[in-house]
Amino acid sequence: MSRALVRRETISGYLFLLPSLIFFVGFVIIPMFTCIFYSLTDVNMNTQGMGNFIGLKNFTSLWADDTFKEALWNTFVIVIVSVPTVCAFSLWVSSAIYKLNGKLLSAFRCIFYLPVVTGSVAVTVVWKWMYDNYTGIFNYALKGLGVIDKNINWLGDPKYALGCIILILFTTSVGQPIVLYVSALGNVDQSLVEAAQVDGATNMQVFWNIKWPQMMPTTLYILVITTINSFQCFALIQLLTQGGSGTNTVMYYIYYTAFKLTEKAGHFGYANAMGVILAIFIGLLSALQFRLAKEK
Repeated sequence: MSRALVRRETISGYLFLLPSLIFFVGFVIIPMFTCIFYSLTDVNMNTQGMGNFIGLKNFTSLWADDTFKEALWNTFVIVIVSVPTVCAFSLWVSSAIYKLNGKLLSAFRCIFYLPVVTGSVAVTVVWKWMYDNYTGIFNYALKGLGVIDKNINWLGDPKYALGCIILILFTTSVGQPIVLYVSALGNVDQSLVEAAQVDGATNMQVFWNIKWPQMMPTTLYILVITTINSFQCFALIQLLTQGGSGTNTVMYYIYYTAFKLTEKAGHFGYANAMGVILAIFIGLLSALQFRLAKEK
């Protein structure tokens, strides 16, 4: 192939990539570096221009901020609980339904994926009614079964509020992993499965030694995406508790600090510092997941 042809194909390829590249640079790369820059300043709503450079003062202040530490702890609880349960449940459901006939399989995938494509506000409104102190279906059912004697304030009691948020996040997160796992199980090399079964391998041995390694790329993608979504839990908190009842998370505290915390006059620099810390934790966990997946 001549150099002129290679150059022409290369230029054509980059031209096709240009729209996505412009979007990526404009809405990901530039905001990322802007966030890092402003995290080193004291810029807020009352500041003219870019504010004063204060170095790492925002970051050192974070570790003395009890509210931030509580929000960080709640965020980690959400991630630690939701990510394994979402992946395990999705894999279990997918293993049970992937051999079903076309129409029945499509029906199950539609049922599980419906909360994903439904608007978060609509889903949250339904759950808020279910958790209602007086007319909610949970209190009604539990009292009818004799499990509880009086209504529980699900979203107002710190003992239950964070668990309620995690439950909603779980139900809205399993749809995509189920669809992906069904596809991955359908693409497993059946000749290897049949050979192992002929040799006397049990179903568990077939799954662990043949199916699981072939599903590892899909599992890694699901782990990373679910981790990022769990770290970025915001809409549920904003619509249900506004960070109260022990449900404050880093994402909500960023929003609260930047736009609602009047005594800091919208401290954008402080909020950006929290965003940088959150991005670092997400990057470290994602790197750890890639490392573990390679070892497998």
